[in-house]
Amino acid sequence: MLEANDQRIPITRRGVLQLAAAWGVQFALPQESIRGKDVRGKGRPKSFILLWMKGGASQLETWDPHPGTKNGGETRAIGTKIDGVKIASFYPRVAQQLDSLSVIRSLVSKEGDHERGTYYLKTGYRPDPTLKHPAIGAIAAHEHATLKTELGPLKIPPYISLGPEEFAGRGGYLGETWDAFKLYDPGNSLPNMRSWLAKEREERRLSNQEVLEKTFRAGREKQLAKTLHRETMSKALDMMHSDQIKAFDIEQESAATRLKYGETVFGRGCLAARRLVETGVLAVEVTLGGWDSHANNHEAHKENGNILDTAFAALLSDLKERELFESTVVLCLGEFGRTPRINPLEGRDHWPSGFSCLIGGGGLRGGVVIGETDPESEKPEPKDPVTIADLSATVLKQLGIECSRELITRLGRPLKLSEGNPLERLLPEG
Repeated sequence: MLEANDQRIPITRRGVLQLAAAWGVQFALPQESIRGKDVRGKGRPKSFILLWMKGGASQLETWDPHPGTKNGGETRAIGTKIDGVKIASFYPRVAQQLDSLSVIRSLVSKEGDHERGTYYLKTGYRPDPTLKHPAIGAIAAHEHATLKTELGPLKIPPYISLGPEEFAGRGGYLGETWDAFKLYDPGNSLPNMRSWLAKEREERRLSNQEVLEKTFRAGREKQLAKTLHRETMSKALDMMHSDQIKAFDIEQESAATRLKYGETVFGRGCLAARRLVETGVLAVEVTLGGWDSHANNHEAHKENGNILDTAFAALLSDLKERELFESTVVLCLGEFGRTPRINPLEGRDHWPSGFSCLIGGGGLRGGVVIGETDPESEKPEPKDPVTIADLSATVLKQLGIECSRELITRLGRPLKLSEGNPLERLLPEG
């Protein structure tokens, strides 16, 4: 997968075309794909922001602390805007907005490996050697590609991954054209994405290129059609001349706004995510690594907690202020939790049997708490378990996507977008 990461691939004019070719049909969205501008959060396809806690955050040091118990560790708990509900003390800002979100404390997965767990959480399906499933973000981009609103065609990718994530969401059987476009750090601007030639000179070069390609195309029309060569070229040029590229440029925000999100890669990613969904992007995942705390668990979560708390709270408040919260589903989780037992290295190991997430926005109910884990860690299974399939079905449902709809894979196999059932407790009334 090509990446717009200036630490790995320099983005030249040729690089733009290579990236466009990688996006393919995703980049060549139909002209009917239009997003709302003046309607803010109304009358437009809903967007999805995934805050990905890469490595697997501990439920005990985030949204389900058990201080004072034999396995509770050093973490303290603080009150929140949901009566009687406490979270880890590392999250005072999120605590003040928790009533806008719901807490699931009983997620149950069957995958304790990083890559397999990531696949499961991002797609809603366990890995299958015979088939690659699309990530929720890819489904959102694919299913909403032809909806109309009041803004012109989306000229930037509809599905974007921000941050250091080698397992970014993929298009699966929908095709690589629906893979997430990867960008490491929005703080590093995309060089050479703008045309630097005078209009007349650029048109002359393109005209000369057309002369050369006309000869090359002779007798190859069918083969070239399969590669979407000309359409990709056209869309790449459209992107280079589009004002929508400004969505990546967080330097256009005030210094106070940038500081509010935190001077970190993750903070900049969350700020960019807000700008991207405001522009019309359908799905954004923002990754914060460093949660794989097999040693020094408390310190790792304390450090990461401050980064997440700062950026997450800023994102929530900004989405609300800009009337985007009701049109944006926000989900914060990792591939699994951590063991209740603290190991000899003062760490916690992988634990898929009862971990936590926060979810809200997009019209979902806030202030709901689902599930419960045993404070004394005597019972491995949580009360009221929630499957990964049901979580993914809930997100799809709230994005306006019928999760039971079947698509035909390249092998002719019909497959539902999700095998789960939406969590009715989180869905809006009526």
